[in-house]
Amino acid sequence: MNPLLLHKEVQEFIFEKSNNPIDLSKLILSGSPFKGITSQELAQQISGRLKTKQKLSTWFAKTNIYYPATLNLEQSSSEATAIYKSNLVSGTTLIDITGGFGVDDYYFSKKMQHVIHCELNTSLNKIASHNFDILGVENIQPLCGDGLEVLKNHENIDWIYIDPSRRSDHKGKVFFLEDCIPNVPKHLDFLYTKSNNILIKTSPLLDIHLGVKTLKNVKEIHVVAVENEVKELLWVLDKSFTNKDISIKTTNILKTNAQDFSFLLKEEVQQPIKLGFPKKFIYEPNASILKSGGFLSIGNAYGIEKLHLHSHLYTSDQQISFPGRSFEIISVLPYHKKALSKAGITKANITTRNFPENVSTLRKKLKIKDGGEIYLFFTTNQENNKIILVCKKSSKKIDTTV
Repeated sequence: MNPLLLHKEVQEFIFEKSNNPIDLSKLILSGSPFKGITSQELAQQISGRLKTKQKLSTWFAKTNIYYPATLNLEQSSSEATAIYKSNLVSGTTLIDITGGFGVDDYYFSKKMQHVIHCELNTSLNKIASHNFDILGVENIQPLCGDGLEVLKNHENIDWIYIDPSRRSDHKGKVFFLEDCIPNVPKHLDFLYTKSNNILIKTSPLLDIHLGVKTLKNVKEIHVVAVENEVKELLWVLDKSFTNKDISIKTTNILKTNAQDFSFLLKEEVQQPIKLGFPKKFIYEPNASILKSGGFLSIGNAYGIEKLHLHSHLYTSDQQISFPGRSFEIISVLPYHKKALSKAGITKANITTRNFPENVSTLRKKLKIKDGGEIYLFFTTNQENNKIILVCKKSSKKIDTTV
């Protein structure tokens, strides 16, 4: 950390340049107007603040916040997902053995009496500690060191939180839990000697069934999306749990509400398969549900039919509120160029589900421009025929509480 960056006139400069964004490459080339501060350091603070505008509005609004390297900011949770995580824990003490920039710990501190923030990187640890002070947090204890080693000196921990690094010096970006740092499966028995409750954040690319096999005592899996983009998988581990009734909880956090849907993992494969031909309305589940794999559970919960076992589009005669996108079907066309030409469609929004060609290929092949009020779903029906659903958006509000 360079403490000169926290001087009043420097902070005013950082705020001005990040509120009215400039070309940072030009700033770097023109040099720094402040003694003892390089233009690169200024650019990092301006860039850091810009990156937090949407993701971390509490940090963005505060003066004297110190921003770390870009990678550390990119790896940190957003406020939306950090708030969600904080509602999964309770008790006296939580230890975060992979502290990072500290966004999650800031919100954990609102639910726990005492939070221990462990970070190996000395500079990042100082930055997080400084920012906790600026944010007025008094119940977070920042420690510089290996979280697993720190944990050896603590007992009776209510929660252990882990966000394993998904970058390896040898393999680059990784997704398997065994390749992350720390290797959670390897240390799981030790972790259970310190706490009965473990919360793990993993990449949204991790296969859920593989994660269940890799970990022990998985009680809940939370699939967290923000504005229909899956950001995190959260694994709630309970030492006393036996993996028999694992609950999958999906959420799609929107600007004004959240779409929630839950089911039991074991019951998904036991659900009856209800297929049907396209009716008056069509439904596409949000991204968190699609990631969860609850394709039969969602259909049966809402009493709607799937078009095909693998299409993951649903249909009904009567319009319902649904956690995802809802459309009214204008017509159903067979998949061939003449059908679209006859319908006079030259501009539309295109989605493919269980279809052999991608959106880019279809646009070129069928000469359809992007946009407009028409939505085309290229998919497969229960008889394995390729079809095109010509739709318009329905006006009914989404469901948020199932």
